[in-house]
Amino acid sequence: QVQLVESGGGLVQFGGSLRLSCAASGSIFRIYAMGWYRQAPGKERELVARIISGGDSNYADAVKGRFTISRDNAKNTVYLRMNSLKPEDTAVYYCNGELSLPESPAIRNYWGQGTQVTVSS
Repeated sequence: QVQLVESGGGLVQFGGSLRLSCAASGSIFRIYAMGWYRQAPGKERELVARIISGGDSNYADAVKGRFTISRDNAKNTVYLRMNSLKPEDTAVYYCNGELSLPESPAIRNYWGQGTQVTVSS
């Protein structure tokens, strides 16, 4: 069984910073990519940032220059450093892992439980 466990959310003031962490554990053969998505009330879940195993990353336009995604392959952990936070960044942030299991080469999506980030104005 695969688990993605997030940590690091919370309440922060406008202009503040937070760092989210997500550790993947369980029977994992290979992780191809990990990423962060967010969902605000009444809105669809959207990609925030994604990083592939080779290190290349991509970001939503709304967070470029403010957020940085990084990854520790040895620990199967992905981080999201969020600077210059704005009220519109308020959402539940979900960790995503694109990975395969030992018994199958198929790449599957796994999700964490979500962590709340609230930015006050």
